[in-house]
Amino acid sequence: MKTVKLNNGIVMPAVGYGTYQTAPAQTTENVLQALRTGYRLIDTAQYYGNEAEVGEALTESGLLRDQVFVTTKVQTSGYAETKQGLDESLRRFNHDYFDLVIIHWPTGNDAETYRALEDAYHDGKVRAIGLSNFNADQVQEIIDGATVEPAIDQIETHLMWQQKRMHAYLTSRGMVHESYAPLGEGQPGFLDNPVLVKMAARYHVTPAQLTLRFMNQENIVVIPKTLNRKHMAENLDIFGFTIDQDDLRALEGLDQKRAIDGWPATMQEDQY
Repeated sequence: MKTVKLNNGIVMPAVGYGTYQTAPAQTTENVLQALRTGYRLIDTAQYYGNEAEVGEALTESGLLRDQVFVTTKVQTSGYAETKQGLDESLRRFNHDYFDLVIIHWPTGNDAETYRALEDAYHDGKVRAIGLSNFNADQVQEIIDGATVEPAIDQIETHLMWQQKRMHAYLTSRGMVHESYAPLGEGQPGFLDNPVLVKMAARYHVTPAQLTLRFMNQENIVVIPKTLNRKHMAENLDIFGFTIDQDDLRALEGLDQKRAIDGWPATMQEDQY
């Protein structure tokens, strides 16, 4: 497993397993399968309603707590609400700490929300903190007031929206760029682009594997989600080949700067 090092020295897997829109009743089984397949990064959130089931899967796996990197996201606003909400998340998760906690969305009270994460970091409840769906200006506002710099920004990133401008900014700040929806959330036709399909055949991999490897080679962490066991294994098996420079450039040419749902507007490149 390839890893990345966060700005506080914590090591994070470069490929993880996402649980967005996975019903709680399905989460334990599927996260357990992901762990058995070899995933060591699991991504959840308060909003997903499945933190408890992620914790159950971790316990059932028999893996040591420090062998699995678990991310959650706070869906709260302000210091007190965030502090309480994170403590409730830890109770649901039923383990002593999260490896990474990030603010799910900007709310307008982000400085106070982030301050609660900083205190949780200092208290040992989380090993790293960061952001999600923040544009460059919003990230910079957090950095300017922070005592603990954010380690990561998790943003929608895929072939149709490669987030080159945000990637350059995050890299300049020593932050990790993490992609959610790296495979387009299963939208019809998303992996059927003729350039992608033809290139994947040449590398003897699936279009999904080529897409994930492309982002990985661009130093982007990916957290694909699937309930299909075959796809689960394939999505993790992306380190047996290297995309050459000409093909990397060809894949970069597929960028349309287009979000799946056309939002959030603040992430559009003319907004920062």
